[in-house]
Order: sequence, then C-alpha cells, then structure tokens
Amino acid sequence: MEDRVQAALDKIRPALQADGGDVELVEIDGGVVKVRLVGACRGCPMSQITLANGVERVLKSEVPEVERVEPV
Repeated sequence: MEDRVQAALDKIRPALQADGGDVELVEIDGGVVKVRLVGACRGCPMSQITLANGVERVLKSEVPEVERVEPV
C-alpha cells in the first residue's frame, strides 16, 4: 500500500511544487494516511482545501483502501 500511496503523491507533487510547496508521507495507519505539507504549503490559508480537494481526493481515487488523509 505504501508504494501505491507514494505513487499517487508523486502525481500530485508537481502541482504543489509549482506553487513552491510539497507533500511528504509521514505514516500509514490502517486506512489513515498522515502527510506533512511543506514549503509554501505549510501555513498557507488554503492548505486545508489543498489537502481535502487535492491530496485526499487523489489518494482515495488511486488507493481505495485510503479512508482519510490527516495533516501532521
């Protein structure tokens, strides 16, 4: 599962990096994926929207076992 999550994050990464940010996988606990937004994404007022509408949506689509994504 971790390889598939990383592959899905790699699909999202270019869009985040274009805005000066990035995403790191911290941990997978069952169906919960914990990530850290870094760079310009860290502390950005839109980070929760990016997490929910971008990262979580793609991860759930690519890896059906993902139940939710949580920031750390």
